[in-house]
Amino acid sequence: MITKDSIETAYSFLHQKRNVYIHSTMQWQKDDIEWSIGSYVDDMSQELYDVISDGRADFLRDHKRFKDDITKAVEQLERML
Repeated sequence: MITKDSIETAYSFLHQKRNVYIHSTMQWQKDDIEWSIGSYVDDMSQELYDVISDGRADFLRDHKRFKDDITKAVEQLERML
């Protein structure tokens, strides 16, 4: 069961990190954000992850797709609130 608290927590964390990521000009900062998001999703509710990832195992873990993935995740979580 996905709780409202888990959605709110994930949304807050991902939304804040996305905003920094998309405006950052420092590659090391973007790399740090990608690492922290990857670590976060490793520990988040698997059920919630499955919903926001559409079952894609590398969601929010693929460097090439990270910007699109984090934007999609934030949008999906916002709809769930």
